[in-house]
Amino acid sequence: MRPGCAGLQGMTDLPGMRFTLQAGSAREEPLRGNTGRDMADVHQKNHDYHIIAPSPWPFLSSVGAFVLAIGGIAWMRYINAGELPFFGLNVVTPWIFFIGLAIVLYCMFGWWSDTIKEGHEGHHTRVVSLHLRYGMIMFIASEVMFFVAWFWAFFDASLFPNEVHQVARAEFTGGVWPPKGIEVLDPLHLPLYNTVILLLSGTTLTWAHHALLHNDRKGMITGLAITVALGVLFSCVQAYEYIHAPFAFKDSIYGATFFMATGFHGFHVLIGTIFLLVCLFRAIGGDFTPKQHFGFEAAAWYWHFVDVVWLFLFFAIYVWGGWGAPMHGG
Repeated sequence: MRPGCAGLQGMTDLPGMRFTLQAGSAREEPLRGNTGRDMADVHQKNHDYHIIAPSPWPFLSSVGAFVLAIGGIAWMRYINAGELPFFGLNVVTPWIFFIGLAIVLYCMFGWWSDTIKEGHEGHHTRVVSLHLRYGMIMFIASEVMFFVAWFWAFFDASLFPNEVHQVARAEFTGGVWPPKGIEVLDPLHLPLYNTVILLLSGTTLTWAHHALLHNDRKGMITGLAITVALGVLFSCVQAYEYIHAPFAFKDSIYGATFFMATGFHGFHVLIGTIFLLVCLFRAIGGDFTPKQHFGFEAAAWYWHFVDVVWLFLFFAIYVWGGWGAPMHGG
């Protein structure tokens, strides 16, 4: 009897063979049954998580966002300064911005398509769905902090226009807010219209959500269609406001903070409108059910977040930020 094998009895399986161990001897027995099935059992996952395949979308999205940011900043800041070379290219052109925007939109559709396909293939288990919700919540939380930065910049400049440690600021603002020579937009005109539009869009989206929960497919589609239309209308009104604004991005710190804060919000409205448009197409295709509709919920969360941010922008920048200043066209 070999050392270490005394009293050892039992049987162990390896792919393609079976060993029976008895008192110091090993005897190979052929497997009975389907060897291919046993091989599949070896690699079968025993957890509720979905391990995704390598994806190009994170990298391509980063590239698109970088191009969009470079093009947008150069376009707004140096539009009248001639050529601004960037790796031999003239980036003082709106085309760089729109190329980056096109890449971002392409990645959005590609990434969402892959996620929808994973759901159709049954990969969105209860655990995966829960973590998708956590991911969306953390994404919105990061967006909150993004806008906190712009509100911080605005309030820092508006509350302390004559900051002794910011000599250049006092020169640009004249020690008052809004800065001297700035005509502000009437908050009770286009900004108020856009506020009503967004509040209505939140109402119609809630209607669509309740229709989905009650398996009212027609009501869901109608509510989503109206919400998308209101989102497009908001963007059109804001574009008209920007075109006819009496100040520019590079005029003063007022214009810079105004266009950065409201402009990024407008970009989020555009993204949210596309998000809802995708949900509309999916609703028409019958993708959503009362128990399985996280894509719709994520879009609704995002849109309501955009609504709340706009309310803060309206009262902080349009109403309070322009209080007592001469109004454009007034």
